[in-house]
Amino acid sequence: MSAPVIQGWCPGAHRPMMAADGLVVRVRPPFGALTPAQALVLADLAERFGTGWVELTSRANLQMRGVSDHAGVLAGLAEAGLLDADPQVEARRNIVLDPLRVGAQQDRIARALWDGLSDPEFAAMPGKFGVVVDCGPERRLADVSGDVRIEARGDALIIRADGAETGVTVADEATAVCLALDLVRWFLASGGVGADGRGRMRRHLRAVDLPAQFVGDAQPNPAGPVMVPGVVGEICLIAAAFGQVSAQALRGMAQSGAAVLRATPWRMLALLGLGEMPNLGPEVITRADDPRLRVLACTGAPGCPQASVETRALATRLAAKVPQGGLLHVSGCAKGCAHPGAAPVTLVGRAGRFDLVRDGAPWDRAQETGLAPEALADKIG
Repeated sequence: MSAPVIQGWCPGAHRPMMAADGLVVRVRPPFGALTPAQALVLADLAERFGTGWVELTSRANLQMRGVSDHAGVLAGLAEAGLLDADPQVEARRNIVLDPLRVGAQQDRIARALWDGLSDPEFAAMPGKFGVVVDCGPERRLADVSGDVRIEARGDALIIRADGAETGVTVADEATAVCLALDLVRWFLASGGVGADGRGRMRRHLRAVDLPAQFVGDAQPNPAGPVMVPGVVGEICLIAAAFGQVSAQALRGMAQSGAAVLRATPWRMLALLGLGEMPNLGPEVITRADDPRLRVLACTGAPGCPQASVETRALATRLAAKVPQGGLLHVSGCAKGCAHPGAAPVTLVGRAGRFDLVRDGAPWDRAQETGLAPEALADKIG
């Protein structure tokens, strides 16, 4: 079997990615937030031009699959205020915010970063290079991928390069944004981007040392607990199996009375301004003990051309077999798009069957190979 193809870039709205089921169009809502009206537009576009489903990504974006009319989608997104006029600017505004943190400080930092990254000097930023803003008393985004991190030590802001354990304390928000952008400039100028246009900060720091201006001894605030579906104050966190929300469910969230819908990097939507969970039916996940939270699965066949196996229906059938505290990863190929790391049990599609990896990632050595789907239930407990 040929090795899976790693694209090395993320789709956008202007630059969709072709999959076996049609175009994948990713939407980056400004600051990760959708108004109810914008959520309704997104649901309508998914039904009219796509598969009728909206995917929640680990970068706090949303995407439609199976898009047949790209121009129609772009027109709808533009009218709703969900499309940047400049495709290059859209591609590099990779900013992930703490979706549960409501306050002027985060908003001001995010807006300044948004404006700063629009400058043409950042045109060479790799498609997966991003900034994380996580400056609360607990870091909710500690496990979220990001190359330049604006965090906090106590009440003070710090700038930290991903891959460095400590960061530099700064005096105020404006200085934080300036130093963060300077860190991006250094990354670009010091060879962080390869000939293929790819590059990540953590990998770059294995080869070069940070300049003194980016080296500090400030430990960021401790990481907070893993986020799960439920009610946090006046915010409802709602998940869906494999990060897929139907247009109907998204429409229900938009009509729930929430003031804002925020995309999260945990493949959940945060509904702000609700004190209790709305009734959206069994499709969505509103409880932390839902067994579907113990399984991860990529698109699989037939939607992904690199997969030879169907993944999500199988993962749904196996979810109840996964013990409390366990995790099952069903990957259509060895890339591991749904979970690029180790899991207690990983099933990897190969030539229409599955290989089983224990305590490893999809590309690690399998303990069993060539398993039929019907033989898997007794293997994962």
